[in-house]
Formats: sequence, C-alpha cells, structure tokens
Amino acid sequence: MKTATIPSLRVNEELRNAAENVLEEGETLSGFVVQSIRDSVDRRRAQQEFIARGLLVRDEVRKTGDYVSAKTVFANLEKKLLKAEAQAQKKASVAAKTKTTASRK
Repeated sequence: MKTATIPSLRVNEELRNAAENVLEEGETLSGFVVQSIRDSVDRRRAQQEFIARGLLVRDEVRKTGDYVSAKTVFANLEKKLLKAEAQAQKKASVAAKTKTTASRK
C-alpha cells in the first residue's frame, strides 16, 4: 500500500504530555496519532451516514405521512424502563435472599 504523510503539528507542551501519558506499553506517539485519526475518520463517517439515513427517513415520512408520534415513542420507552427497573429490583431481591440464606448456613 502506498503511504502518504500527514502534516506535522505544533501543539502546546501540555497536550503533548497528556498524549504521552496515556500511551499504552509499546505504543508510540506517532502510532497514537495515526489511530486517533482513524478513529475520528470512522466516527465522522458514521455521523454522516446516520444523518443521511435520518434525512432519507424524514423525506419518506413526509411522502407517506406514516410516522409514530414522539408522545407514543416516549410512552413506549417509559414502559420498557419501568419493566427493566422492576426486573432489576427483583434480581436484587433474589440475590439478597440468596446471600442471607447462604450466610445462615
């Protein structure tokens, strides 16, 4: 694969030190910068694709008028949250009973 260069950067000493302090074992500052660029490119591509999908859906909804109101979406999310909280509380209760029973033995 053919390679290209990234322009050299001037940064303040504080930023350079911060970057050096988070390097993993065997990682170079150059490698860290390259990985940071890759991560940023991937994140921006994902954002662009997300926005493009959202705009397409918006246009489709405008054409068809087929949509779910925000009120309905929030009501459904609230139901799911309440259900998840109840399940978590039940699991915590069972775990506490199991722990109490085990400590009595």
